[in-house]
Amino acid sequence: MPVSGKTPAPHSAVLRERLGSIAARPALASAAAFAVTLAAMLAARHWLDPVLFICVAAAFLLATSAYLLVRGRPDDSSARYETSAGSSRSGVNEARMMAIIRSSMEAIITIDEQQRIVIFNPMAEQVFGYSAMDAIGQPLARFIPERFRAAHAQHVEQFGVTGVSDRQMGRQRVLSGLRANGEEFPLEASISQIRDGDTRLYTVMLRDVTERVKAERAQQQAREELRELSANLQKIREEEKTRIARELHDDLGQQLTALKMDISSVEQALDASASALVCEQLQGMRRLIDVTVASVRRIAADLRPVMLDDLGLIPAIEWLSNDFTNRYGIDVKRDIETGDARFSPAGATALFRIVQEALTNVARHADATLVTLSLHAGNQTFVLRIADNGQGAHRMAEPAGKSFGLLGIRERAHMLGGAVDIHTTRGEGFVLTVTIPSETVQARETQT
Repeated sequence: MPVSGKTPAPHSAVLRERLGSIAARPALASAAAFAVTLAAMLAARHWLDPVLFICVAAAFLLATSAYLLVRGRPDDSSARYETSAGSSRSGVNEARMMAIIRSSMEAIITIDEQQRIVIFNPMAEQVFGYSAMDAIGQPLARFIPERFRAAHAQHVEQFGVTGVSDRQMGRQRVLSGLRANGEEFPLEASISQIRDGDTRLYTVMLRDVTERVKAERAQQQAREELRELSANLQKIREEEKTRIARELHDDLGQQLTALKMDISSVEQALDASASALVCEQLQGMRRLIDVTVASVRRIAADLRPVMLDDLGLIPAIEWLSNDFTNRYGIDVKRDIETGDARFSPAGATALFRIVQEALTNVARHADATLVTLSLHAGNQTFVLRIADNGQGAHRMAEPAGKSFGLLGIRERAHMLGGAVDIHTTRGEGFVLTVTIPSETVQARETQT
């Protein structure tokens, strides 16, 4: 033992620390007590009475047996310690989860199986204009427009039965929410479900997409306005072409014809004594007038074929095909079956311009020797197909700034409610298919 008033040896502190650690662990402390007691008994057997020694040994063995029977069960203090530690960890995890929910940029709402709100994060407060204290315990239907409430409740119930764990934003249609002031707004939602014991909880993440929807609507409106402007410009352009073509054909053509007749009259008025030079000049003037008349007719036909207005679409396509073959030496095989269909002026013009642009595209880019042109009347549609045996796919790589042919075809088809489909492979030609509803190109019958 240390002398009174002196500082204990350093190993005493270490011993107390080890004993303290042993005492903190009941199983280890019991084992240590067993070893100490056994050593004491062995030391005392030399000076204790044999009967007393036997009694002490029997008592010690009974205590040890009792300890060995219960050593597999944690004592109360250990259980309380482990429960406290588990509760502490659970509390930390819950605090972290709630911190994430509170700081989320998305509105998060959790509801129970009765669709009553149990979690309402700050972003949900901001989106719906409703405080969490007022929202918790309220039915979710409070934040859904009345006309959608029944369908939404049924949807949540069905979702709970399916067992699907989540649904992501951006993959479904835009939903409608209801703010505290009664204002409806568009939103996207993803939903998940979990089980907490016997209770199922649904967590919904909401995103206010008001600004995005406004931008999309503005973009759509701008696109429609541009299409309307394009259609109006096309209409004005066709009207101007028609006017110029008729003036060229009627006025200028008639004037050139009259000039040719005057030259003929001058030739007849000259006597035989007229010089050969004068006669040759008059004949040259007549030939020049013939070439000019042909040019005027060609220009007028390119602007607007008279037969398109006078005879209709099918004769105009036949004329266009023959003219294309004469100009470029490319054969056009035609297969036209429209029955007794009567085309409206706008429909006939659009189809004629599509064929004209497609043939021009073949002449410029295809390096083809044969074009197959078909126009068939379907059940409720007309199908126009133009195919060539040219080079194929490289034509799709033409820069948009250099050629607007295909874009013009798409716009004309869109104005008639139709669609354009292109199939092409390098070295295997180019196929353009235009499908247009019959009602948009056929002439409406007038009631008398």
